[in-house]
Amino acid sequence: MAISDKIKTIYICQVCGYKSPRWLGKCPECGTWDSLIEEKITPTKRWEEPGGQLEMPIPVTKITKDKEERIITGAREFDRVMGGGIVNGSVTLVGGDPGIGKSTLLLQISESVALKNKKVLYVSGEESAKQVKIRAERLGVLSDNLEVLAENNLHYILAVLSQRKFDVVIIDSIQTSYTQELESAPGSVSQIRECAYRFINYAKTSGSSFFLIGHVTKEGAIAGPKVLEHMVDTVLYFEGEKSHTYRLLRSVKNRFGSTNELGIFQMMAKGLVEVENPSRAFLSERRKDSPGSVVICSIEGTRPLLLELQALVTPSTFGMPQRVCSGVDYKRVSLLLAVLEKMGGISLSKYDVFVNLAGGVRIEEPALDLGIITAIASSYRDMPIDPEAVVIGEVGLSGEIRTVDQIERRIKEAEKLGFKRCILSQGNLKEIENKFSIQVIGTREINETFRKLFIQKARRSETEDK
Repeated sequence: MAISDKIKTIYICQVCGYKSPRWLGKCPECGTWDSLIEEKITPTKRWEEPGGQLEMPIPVTKITKDKEERIITGAREFDRVMGGGIVNGSVTLVGGDPGIGKSTLLLQISESVALKNKKVLYVSGEESAKQVKIRAERLGVLSDNLEVLAENNLHYILAVLSQRKFDVVIIDSIQTSYTQELESAPGSVSQIRECAYRFINYAKTSGSSFFLIGHVTKEGAIAGPKVLEHMVDTVLYFEGEKSHTYRLLRSVKNRFGSTNELGIFQMMAKGLVEVENPSRAFLSERRKDSPGSVVICSIEGTRPLLLELQALVTPSTFGMPQRVCSGVDYKRVSLLLAVLEKMGGISLSKYDVFVNLAGGVRIEEPALDLGIITAIASSYRDMPIDPEAVVIGEVGLSGEIRTVDQIERRIKEAEKLGFKRCILSQGNLKEIENKFSIQVIGTREINETFRKLFIQKARRSETEDK
């Protein structure tokens, strides 16, 4: 059957890519309101049989591989997240909130690459060349190997790349790039998908490494179709609170290295600075005699992090008590509050509970459970927790303390920072076998943990509270 030459008009969700023949107020796929935008779709050509000799499949044991070449930038935190450097011909998608420092990070990485005698092209679709120069001077990023192109027309960019060979190309941002072959506006699903495909195809054929900066939605996901994250080789999220100086570069997909790796930077007046000892930096302002404060240890990729977890329990002045969480999963905290009330005998139905992970970090690892439980109990009972102890463990629904993985790496980090004790699951003790000088204390359930952690009597009785 012949394909119609008529140009069709459909409505595409700009969040998930759902297609509808008519406009809808709410996307039935992702539930987002007012996200369907009208786009014109040109008819596709009929598929034809490929000519010439077809490439036949071969056994995997007979496939020869070339040595993987990487560009080592010298920025240790960045290279760690990338899996050891930038792979030639790779495409990396970098997402983050507006103003968080994505452009600053990649501009500084551009200088590191340029100092390795590599050619870098910075394509800015949001700023003029003069604006990029002003930011480069502020950051001290000045190199003849770093070239700037203020353009968002896809065909013009590809024409420049066809005449000049660059080792690294940065597109800032993919949402501003457009092709004249499509009638939809820049930033639409069709434009993002088509431009990304052209850049990826050029990267694979030329060997140039591409970085695509992507905007994020209010939910925190990279704007545009989810297929964009499947097309690229690496997906990085640049996270952090604007009110805090620390920024986290997190890898959520990496075809050339470990996923869930974490790089930590500090935003200073002259740009981003690597944090060499993150655990010490996050604990530098901790008060050791404060109820509701506990030190926990999380594993992000291959890196152990010691963080301060804080909880505040206060009488509620409203009919419905508040549950506010920052840096930890709200649903997980609600589950742990139910366990604490049922198994720990602490009723919090008349109290507001606030839980905060200091430093603007967000962690969703189950190993934080025991820290959350003890911090809430400490604030409720007004009893400080042992300031020289680190708490590690997952809490089950029956109040038992369950084992966590990579326990030796966690204990080694606590020992390095001078902590004297480590409270963990009894099941993890058999993995250690007196390997550390730090005192390791096993615990089986939450009430036993409280007895081992609290260092003085409660200043108020629970009977009076009730």
